Formats: sequence, structure tokens, C-alpha cells
Amino acid sequence: MGTLPVENKEKEEVKRTNEIKMAIPLLDPIDIKGKDVSADALLTQRQLADYLVRKRKVHYHFTVKGNQPGVLEDLKLYFQDRGKAHFVEHAPPDHGRVETRKIWTTTELNSYLDFPHVGQAFVIERHCTEKKTGESSLEIAYGITSRTPEEADPQRVLKVNRGHWPIENSCHYILDWNYDEDRSRIRTGHGPENITRLRRFAIGAIKSKGDGSVAQKMRQLMRNVRLVFDYLRMTENSCACHS
Repeated sequence: MGTLPVENKEKEEVKRTNEIKMAIPLLDPIDIKGKDVSADALLTQRQLADYLVRKRKVHYHFTVKGNQPGVLEDLKLYFQDRGKAHFVEHAPPDHGRVETRKIWTTTELNSYLDFPHVGQAFVIERHCTEKKTGESSLEIAYGITSRTPEEADPQRVLKVNRGHWPIENSCHYILDWNYDEDRSRIRTGHGPENITRLRRFAIGAIKSKGDGSVAQKMRQLMRNVRLVFDYLRMTENSCACHS
């Protein structure tokens, strides 16, 4: 139980490899100078870090998990006796739970870690208590960022980390509710992965325009190629009134 068949494992490996290869080409045309770029642990890669800092002049904010085992073990060892938190944030009760976030940061591993452009490393604890049941949970996340303490204090590092997940979760929500993705009948070959990427691209394109409701804009554009072309300004005679 809990293991994937060999064929499924190979598909997952291809998927992960393709996502890593596509990250840089997708970022190339986007103006990101001076920004913080956060990513899932899958994209915590040396090549991407070097590309972001050296070529694009931006800062990365990466989560470290098992795909970078050496870096992860170094962080766990350093932060095992972390003492008093450098910053504590008490989130207001939300969806019936109370959450407290704590962060510790350090620069002592900057030259030691086998990873380029590290400005500081960090660990975050998330304590969550369900108000109705009283049940508690603890999540621990390790990470690295190219921003130095002068550029980002513990409070800002925590804010960037926290900001990554609402974006990710909102995308999943839209996929589930507006595309009803869980009941999709596209199941063969690379079809499921490809259609999900297309849907994510569509969501990203709408969000980049600053529209308040992605669902409303999707309904407006549905089955109307002319409106889509105008909305994305894809032709020389695209009408700005539909943007």
C-alpha cells in the first residue's frame, strides 16, 4: 500500500522533470525585476536560483524538502535546538481554527550550504488548534532565501512564505469548483497533466489582468473566441472595450 506502480512512477518523474525545465522559459517574458519569487519545494533547484538572482536580478524564497536532502539535513541539524523564536505571529481565528506561526532565521549557514546565493536560512513552525474539537497540529517548514537580513527581517520572510500558499490554494479552489476538475473524464496518457496546465494558464492570465472574479470572467469569455482574442489583445484590431 502507498506505492505507485512502475508506470505511474515514471509518469510522475516525467511530470516533475518537465515542470523544472519549463520554469525558466515561463519566467523569461515576465517583468519580475526586484520581486520575491516563491516556489514549491519541487522547484528548489540550483539552476533556477542562479537564473533568478544573477540573470533576472530578483530574490528567491524556496521551501526545502526531500528533493534537496543535503540542504534539508543541514537545516534540520542547525535548527534542532532553536530556542526562542525570532518572530511570532498570532493569526485571527479563521474557519474555526486558531493559528500561531513562529520563525527562526540565520546567516551562519550561508557559505556552508551547497546552494547558490543564500542570504539566510529559516525554519517556520505552524501551530494550529481546532476551536470545536480542541485538536492541535504542528507543521515545520524549512527554507532558504537570497534576501539578506538587511533586506528581509524575520517578519518579512514569514510574510513572503505565508503569501505563497493563498495563491496556490486559490488556484486549486478554482480548478475544483469552476472546472470541476475532480470529475474530469480526461484520464489517458499525459492528458490530465496537460489540461491542468492549460487551465492554470487560463487562471493566471485572468488574474494578471486584475479582474475581481475569475469565475465571472470565465463565464463571460466562454465559447466566444472573438472576446478571448480581444481580452488577451491577441490581434492588431483587438477591441480594448472587452479587456
